[in-house]
Amino acid sequence: MPDHFLAFLGVAGLLTLTPGPDMALVLRNGVRGGSRAAWWTGLGCCTGIAGYALITAVGLAAVLAASDAAFTVIKVAGAAYLVYLGARALWAASAGGSEPAVEPEIGVTGGSGAAMTSRREAFRQGLVSNLLNPKIALIFLTLIPQFVTAEDPAYATGVLAVAFLAMAVLWWRVFSLAVGALGRLMARERVRRAIEGLTGVVLIGLGVRMALQR
Repeated sequence: MPDHFLAFLGVAGLLTLTPGPDMALVLRNGVRGGSRAAWWTGLGCCTGIAGYALITAVGLAAVLAASDAAFTVIKVAGAAYLVYLGARALWAASAGGSEPAVEPEIGVTGGSGAAMTSRREAFRQGLVSNLLNPKIALIFLTLIPQFVTAEDPAYATGVLAVAFLAMAVLWWRVFSLAVGALGRLMARERVRRAIEGLTGVVLIGLGVRMALQR
């Protein structure tokens, strides 16, 4: 176990709990599809984290961090995707919730084809949103090495990466259950449309911020 493991858990926990594009997206899908949609969106986000952990291990993330052009391309693509999702959320809020991306949770409990489509869509949104956020790669390149010393075993970096991923999975599970517990309140048309509109504005704002950041 790395010497600074507990300190790393504290920092990683703060990063995991900090609101950002992933949280806005999970909340938006949870409002529209219940805890199951929130959970599958969170799983997509976690899969994106796992992907960056893997490419960091083989050195590709270092190439991304060193190449301004590659970093800019991914950053702009991620920003555009967030703006796109935000615009869809605003449209759904103004149109009374006609956005069909994620079916209501009542419609996904029976294991039908529509349910699988709903879960796939929620998972895909979380995955794409995370993969198009190059800051995740920089977390693995800049944060984790600060908690690894020369005395630590060679696999210490992997231990910290797995711990970060496990913390993210746990957080999204708790968050999705919390969204489900508030499902009845959030199912009210006025409340749901208000949250949909708010998260749409937040997603667009985060996308613009990502695009403008150096």
